[in-house]
Amino acid sequence: MTVTVEHTEYKGRPMLTLKSGDEDKFPFSFGLTKAKKILEAIEEIKKFVADNDK
Repeated sequence: MTVTVEHTEYKGRPMLTLKSGDEDKFPFSFGLTKAKKILEAIEEIKKFVADNDK
């Protein structure tokens, strides 16, 4: 899967939007606070994907 990352803004705050292509109907957006949480949990996220990706 190829993911496109866009730097966006919401109400003057920086956001990242992750998309699986231009036609992605459900992009995933998050700001700095959630990005920090993701980074703290990155190893658990990797394990989750490895354990559940079929």
